Amino acid sequence: MLRRPPLLFIFAVTLTGILNNTLISPAIPDILEDFDIEASGAGILVAAGSVAGIVMALVVGVLADRYGRRIVLTSCLAVFGVAGTLAAFAPSFGFLIGARFLMGFGSAGLVNLAVVLIGDNWTGAERTEIVGRNAAVLTAGLAVFPLISGSVTKLAGWRVTLGLYTIAVVMAVVAWTILDGRRPEAPGRVRDQLRAVSRIARDPGVRAAVTMGFLIFVLIFGAFLTVFPLHLAEEFGMDAAARGLMIGLPAVGSTVVAFNLGRMRRVFSTRTVAVMGAVGFGVAFVTLGLATAVFMAGIAVITYGAAEGLLIPALQDLAMEVSSDSDRGSIMALWVASARLGQTIGPLLAGLALAFMGTGGALVAGSSIAALLLLVALFGRLPKSDHRRDQATSG
Repeated sequence: MLRRPPLLFIFAVTLTGILNNTLISPAIPDILEDFDIEASGAGILVAAGSVAGIVMALVVGVLADRYGRRIVLTSCLAVFGVAGTLAAFAPSFGFLIGARFLMGFGSAGLVNLAVVLIGDNWTGAERTEIVGRNAAVLTAGLAVFPLISGSVTKLAGWRVTLGLYTIAVVMAVVAWTILDGRRPEAPGRVRDQLRAVSRIARDPGVRAAVTMGFLIFVLIFGAFLTVFPLHLAEEFGMDAAARGLMIGLPAVGSTVVAFNLGRMRRVFSTRTVAVMGAVGFGVAFVTLGLATAVFMAGIAVITYGAAEGLLIPALQDLAMEVSSDSDRGSIMALWVASARLGQTIGPLLAGLALAFMGTGGALVAGSSIAALLLLVALFGRLPKSDHRRDQATSG
């Protein structure tokens, strides 16, 4: 029997995985100013760190199912850390974009493999609770890291901030030490493995979850992490430290919600959770774009965080529920690949929106993506009732 990795290690992998954009987001205006790049360049800067993950997330999942979690996770951490160090020393904007692209290869396997490790070692209601706790840790990181980034950028400059990516190299050593190195027995042919994943991916509920993952990350990395920092600088005159505090504020809502996901899933179905999250996103982005006072923006940001804390762990848990030990990495990678596509397209769409309608208009436009989320939640054939609750009732 494989030894169960410590939860603290899994949480640390999750936190490392979100460093890719949480560290750079508050520093975006400073980076663009340093390299004399227009505001529309923010989209390219953020997207560069995600584009490789569209394909690599699937590759990482397949490799993890075939060769084991340790070798794949360790490699991802090492690549991410080395490329992040190169980004800190970037002599030009083009070099920084290239380093960010390489970082995307490494970060493609971090957050999803952390969830896969949970699925490998916990089941049922306990798994749902731990997935929620992992999401709460993630959202707490989304609060703390931008604050750290903004403060370090203000005090020492954005290059020192990006130097924090080297922590991934340390995590690679820890992962190699902690994780069991045994490979899965008789993984079969890659063709058969992909065929099994394709069969599960055709399930209407899985398709809906994957689609929602894509749309959620369009919102997070487009409207929020790309547009919102510029909006705070232009409309409210906030410096990097204040921007970091505001960008991290969603964790107030998302952490509370994610920590209580297990209880909520015993009361509300996956569909109901999805509808509540979509509505929350829509209200948040309309308010963010129209807010004339910082406290109004703060309330909207907390609402945004609550929606994030509802949807992401619930969809991850659904992906774990329909997968088996032999294809868990691949199924989770499919969900992450869709999220990576959203991470890439979102900032590019945000760049176009910024060019034509300004920061406030681009934030309000984010509510149209939330409307699409709501349509998928209502008509995408997500489970109408909780699977585990139904089992308990029938028993």
